[in-house]
Amino acid sequence: MTNRMHRRNFLLRSAAGGAALTLTSPLAATPIPRVSRNEALRIGFVGVGGRGFGGHVRPLAEFAAQGVNVELAAVCDVFSEYRDRAVALIQERTGRAPAKFVDYREMFASANLDAVCIGTPDHWHALQTLDAFDAGLHVFCEKPMTKTLEEALQVMRRWRETGKVMQVGVQSTSLPVWATINRLLRAGELGKVLMYQTEFFRNSNIGQWRGYQLTEDMNPSNIDWARWLGVEDGLTEGMPFDRAVFRQWRRFWPFGAGMYTDLFVHRTTSMLKATGLRFPARVVGSGGIYLEYDGRDVPDVATVVAEFDEGVQGLVTASMVTAATPITQLIRGHWGSFVLGNGEEFTGFDFIPESDRVTGEALEKRRIEVEPKVENTTRVHFANWLEAIDKGDPQACDSPPDLGAAAIAVVSLGARSYREDKVFYFDKETLTVREGDGSWAKKWEEMSHHRASPRHIPGWEGGNRGSTLVDPPHQGYEGPWKDGRPPEEQQ
Repeated sequence: MTNRMHRRNFLLRSAAGGAALTLTSPLAATPIPRVSRNEALRIGFVGVGGRGFGGHVRPLAEFAAQGVNVELAAVCDVFSEYRDRAVALIQERTGRAPAKFVDYREMFASANLDAVCIGTPDHWHALQTLDAFDAGLHVFCEKPMTKTLEEALQVMRRWRETGKVMQVGVQSTSLPVWATINRLLRAGELGKVLMYQTEFFRNSNIGQWRGYQLTEDMNPSNIDWARWLGVEDGLTEGMPFDRAVFRQWRRFWPFGAGMYTDLFVHRTTSMLKATGLRFPARVVGSGGIYLEYDGRDVPDVATVVAEFDEGVQGLVTASMVTAATPITQLIRGHWGSFVLGNGEEFTGFDFIPESDRVTGEALEKRRIEVEPKVENTTRVHFANWLEAIDKGDPQACDSPPDLGAAAIAVVSLGARSYREDKVFYFDKETLTVREGDGSWAKKWEEMSHHRASPRHIPGWEGGNRGSTLVDPPHQGYEGPWKDGRPPEEQQ
């Protein structure tokens, strides 16, 4: 017993320490990317409003001002004030004014770009990404990668075909904590992995996404409304100009999917990275508009349950009208759980063991800290993208399109399930969706009746650790009677 306990404590210490050593680098400690190109990497921006300005233009302008070999060459937006604001900031920080465009296709054709950052509303992400690939550009696309699963699969396929580097803007994936957790999970430190749960709770007295301010200068004279809608591209139908739709578009189904794609995608992507899981096999979504009757389409309370062929259940839940009592984010295994807490800026996690009556080992509760500490995930995420471009390695990104597509499968099918009152199955071999037919429960029941071995997360190296049951002596009486004889008397 003592030797097993010491071995387990050593595994936890060495696995966490190993992750810290392998992830400690100048990039992580001081997030200034190393770009060794002879010529500056010319970057354009499509959509420089909220996140596109604060989360794309600003950090890259800081890199350029610090001497990173990038040139912020062009900006594109349908709102003239957004364009002018981005140009002013870039000129102030770099001493060079970028070109301005209203049509991103014109920018791709004439600005001689190497890469593009996309910060437009969700309904534009797929088309602009695909057009960027066709133009030979590397892509940074704000989350969610796309609005629908079908679009996500198309982007993933094209990314693989082109060999271009693409980063999805889920910045928390650049935290080293996920690699540490994944290494420990694969080593069997929790035994059989059974479930993850995660959350995104908020509250306000004005309603979600209505904090985005509406101003008088937002009007059809300086906003190309038809282009923003994407009517000519078949993205949405025409509608009268509305400042709330333009600025607070996350509230409305034609442009996004509310918390499913705006918030759930953050947490889901991180959990997929931590567990190594990718596409779900079965997805159910629920929720409703229970308080915020303010003209919105999307719910204020929602939950998605994703089931995986590896025998793991994923739960992501949220209320946008309660914030003081969120659930705890964690990953559960047969022998214990990794407990992260709330938020997303994690520097470590707790190991909470199950009883030694279950594990057969005296396991100790412990805190596992992960190095290096990341002060600004957005900067590190962009640095990771720039270095992946410099190396020409699409797989070097912390949030590549195959991970992005898997997260979209969870959140997009969850939103569809809520709206359509349906259960959806996803076949990861054929990449196709079908409606539920009752086969999910039958599959697991059949495995149980045949005394099958548990399935495991990708890369499992834990053997039978925490993945077997002990038959109590009285189970010798289990089984059907034959010819009036009990099972213990049968040969």
